[in-house]
Amino acid sequence: MTATSQQTGQQTSQQRYQHALMNTFGAPKLVLTRGRGARVWDEDGNEYVDLLGGIAVNALGHAHPALVEAVTAQLSTLGHISNFFASGPQIQLAEKLLSLLGAEGKVFFTNSGTEANEAAFKLTRRTGRTHLVAMRNSFHGRTMGALALTSKEAYRAPFEPLPGEVTFVEYGDADALAAAVTDRTAAIVIEPLQGEAGVVVPPAGFLARAREIADEHGALLWFDEVQTGMGRTGAWFAHLSAGVRPDVITLAKGLGGGFPIGACLGLGAAADLLQPGNHGTTFGGNPPACAAALAVIGTIENEGLLERAAVLGRRLREGLAADPRVGEVTGEGLLIGVVTDLDTAAIATAALDRGFILNNATPQRVRLAPPLVLTDEDVDAFLGAWPAILDAAEGHA
Repeated sequence: MTATSQQTGQQTSQQRYQHALMNTFGAPKLVLTRGRGARVWDEDGNEYVDLLGGIAVNALGHAHPALVEAVTAQLSTLGHISNFFASGPQIQLAEKLLSLLGAEGKVFFTNSGTEANEAAFKLTRRTGRTHLVAMRNSFHGRTMGALALTSKEAYRAPFEPLPGEVTFVEYGDADALAAAVTDRTAAIVIEPLQGEAGVVVPPAGFLARAREIADEHGALLWFDEVQTGMGRTGAWFAHLSAGVRPDVITLAKGLGGGFPIGACLGLGAAADLLQPGNHGTTFGGNPPACAAALAVIGTIENEGLLERAAVLGRRLREGLAADPRVGEVTGEGLLIGVVTDLDTAAIATAALDRGFILNNATPQRVRLAPPLVLTDEDVDAFLGAWPAILDAAEGHA
């Protein structure tokens, strides 16, 4: 038997990946072959509970029948049509998103969250102003415009100078925000919860104060709900609990349940800032992507998944916090951050070894964003394994 033939399927595929794909993500943790609900399987047949959900994307888990049926039926009827034409699913989805907000506005569809933020960035330029205020530890994507609003130095530095005139202030610091915004400011950009930063929640009243500051200076208020939107936090949009109406909202991730689609929503006067020729997209909002998003929204409504996210989120947060090695558990619904002094990379590795996929978002924070269809059995299994995972991260197992 040769050395090559002794390798597992995982090892062989990992080598092929590294030879054939650009090294933009580092080595993949696993090569996955199939999924069902909140479970996935790798090439060697090992089973995992997916507590990351493609980083908050797989709202309905894997291979949900409603999503499969919607995309299959749409592709069998009408696929790509270009933006010289419109389709029923595109119109229905725009109307549905606005109805979920209970607001008048207009929608521009994209393929991803970073493209949604690019569209919003350009929309702010139509105010005639160029200055933006964003938050430290923010993440808005990696295309050049979205990257300009992303604060992480490691992401920014290799590509500077970045477009735009952006001032960063501490997340949740209303006084710093008030000092940074002027009559030259086009928009304030805020994630209602910071996901990439490890699920950081702002102080009560911060979003409302941001609205006041924006109004005082005639600036737009832009909420990036790419990660927090579409039921992730137990509500359709994370900002709704604050009772604040933004001018711009960006969406993606859970919107298509795994099918690529994003959206930039302009509310009120902001809906008409972009005019014909100002922006475009080849694939954004094509019929299969919009059909997928309609299936996601319909399933969340029909299966009561907003309430489910809230209930399971509470169980998870309470169970995770019960271990004294956990300092704090943050988040809403099924977007959860775990703060600990332990090595979070070691926690993620120990969890994977025991069949659970989670994410070490930062050296101090573990992030969970499981599918909204997560079962009680999945939660029980993970909470049962949690102490042993922490033991292993400490080097005791």
